[in-house]
Amino acid sequence: MKIAVTSQNRRNITEHAGKCRKFWIYDIEQNRISGRTLLELPIEQSFHQSPPQQAHPLDTVQVLIAGSMGPGLQQRLAAKGIIALVTAETDPDQAVAAYLQGTLSPRGVACTHDHGHDDAHPHAHDH
Repeated sequence: MKIAVTSQNRRNITEHAGKCRKFWIYDIEQNRISGRTLLELPIEQSFHQSPPQQAHPLDTVQVLIAGSMGPGLQQRLAAKGIIALVTAETDPDQAVAAYLQGTLSPRGVACTHDHGHDDAHPHAHDH
């Protein structure tokens, strides 16, 4: 399994996933981080610049974690079977570890009002 995290400054999780060109790619084995590499894309391969139907270097990941992303990119990723997560967490390692534990707290982008449900999202357990 592979998890991509937006990190334009290579230190923190950054916003604007569609414009981001630097991603930490985490390799996950047995629900643990086994390694990470930095993927740097040319401008024409950012999500904003590349056509949705075109093959993309991030097509091989199962999850993309970002500080923010628009609904168009969320739909584009969903169409490729990639789980798109927006989080307020700023540390890439912490975010991936929390995702694997099922405790990554989402940033309330799409859901800004209380539906009376708890935010326990067991994402990591449906693999």
